[in-house]
Amino acid sequence: MESLFLLIPIAAIFVVIAVVIFIWAVKGDQFDDLNREGERILFEDDETDNKS
Repeated sequence: MESLFLLIPIAAIFVVIAVVIFIWAVKGDQFDDLNREGERILFEDDETDNKS
């Protein structure tokens, strides 16, 4: 029972930290364009082929 008095505040602190990091990522436009990186891997630019 005594360990719960320690573990519950620690878990609450971790939740608050996770929420703050998530809000920081959303405000920093980390999730604006989720498709760009996937398309960049799949579709190569023609400019790189012409240079070699």
